[in-house]
Amino acid sequence: MPQHVCITAGGSGLGLAMAAAFLTEGAEVAITDNNPKMLKTAKEKHPNLLTLEADASDEVTMRAHFNALMQKWGRLDVMLANAGSAGPTAAIEDIALEDWQRCVAVNLEASFIAAKLATPIMKAQKSGVITLTSSTAGQWGYPTRAPYAAAKWGVIGLMKTLAMELGAYGIRVNAICPGSVEGARIDGVIARAAQARGIAENEMRQDYADCASMRRFIRAEDVADMAVFLASPKARSISGMAMAVDGHTEKMPR
Repeated sequence: MPQHVCITAGGSGLGLAMAAAFLTEGAEVAITDNNPKMLKTAKEKHPNLLTLEADASDEVTMRAHFNALMQKWGRLDVMLANAGSAGPTAAIEDIALEDWQRCVAVNLEASFIAAKLATPIMKAQKSGVITLTSSTAGQWGYPTRAPYAAAKWGVIGLMKTLAMELGAYGIRVNAICPGSVEGARIDGVIARAAQARGIAENEMRQDYADCASMRRFIRAEDVADMAVFLASPKARSISGMAMAVDGHTEKMPR
């Protein structure tokens, strides 16, 4: 029987790479995203995808989609809570409370909602895998990115707690901690960081690359491969782990 997989923020970037990887493995895959254009493009690229428009931090909408998935599938094997937002780039005294709250809602509360909705289904099955997307920012401090770092640290705490709560039900819970991933999102982060520091973007980009021992960014496919592995029988004894896919982070950007 194929795995049944739900991925939040699956319309682009890491989420879409994860969806493609699970489809290649023969899984049934549903993605949620709050951007209908991205969902349309994802569906055109991968016709077998089930696409659901939703803000991952909106519990009411997400619950409706989970109910629809259960009517269609009858089970859920893998929940990938992948929603994230870069949040503001500024010194702590210059960050507006509403910007802090939105960043935490997307990065941490959305993970809570996904896990909350997946757990009763998986408990009834006595099996399942919940994988949360954290970040190397969830393992280090991150100057001028306080809301993002705080939320991603929170994701690790959530994951550790859920692994303890759910292990007896045959449910494994882990987190993936990507480093700097090639693509439009990191380009925006670097542009904002360079502006905040008053330096050239190419200098800031090199600073980001130099944070990893391998001196390069990672690919979305590298993270997707880890997600597939953690959901596979080969990872049957892995739970409660924060798995870095980052080329080995030595430090965070200046």
